[in-house]
Amino acid sequence: MAPLVSISDLKVHFDLGRQRVVKAVDGVSLEIFPGETLGLVGESGCGKTTLGRAVLRLVEPTSGRVMFRDVDIAKLSGSELRRTRQHMQMIFQDPYAALDPRMTVGQIIAEPIETFRLATREQKRDRIRELMKTVGLSERFINRYPHEFSGGQQQRIGIARALAANPDFIVADEPISALDVSIQAQ
Repeated sequence: MAPLVSISDLKVHFDLGRQRVVKAVDGVSLEIFPGETLGLVGESGCGKTTLGRAVLRLVEPTSGRVMFRDVDIAKLSGSELRRTRQHMQMIFQDPYAALDPRMTVGQIIAEPIETFRLATREQKRDRIRELMKTVGLSERFINRYPHEFSGGQQQRIGIARALAANPDFIVADEPISALDVSIQAQ
């Protein structure tokens, strides 16, 4: 079986000027197969988030290669990358910063469904309700805004948004760090 994601000698370096370079990711290689879960563990600031962002091409790698379903994502054009992103989603560590404060919960969760044209209007409403239930949010919150929720509830909104496109691959950047301890256990 071929890997879903294959990373070869991936490097992400940030040039700070004056001949100073931060090597956030320096030579990472790994494979992730369909149905597999990989947990990346390391101290704060060691490059875990940068690696996840580089895999999804939210940050451009300095060098190396990221293959998704045997396609080099660095070589994808804007429209090809956009289509591929339907199958690759991210749950961000800081839910408040990741949620548009001008959008309601329903609009936030619907965004990937609309972007990738995955459902009719009726199907979209049903899918939003289903996702809210899946992450433990009442559908009565559908017209509320992110600032009206706790950090844990905001994280649930971010998780629902990531699941909305039915992705094959999810980068979860500390997805439960904003949840309270009793909910983390669930």
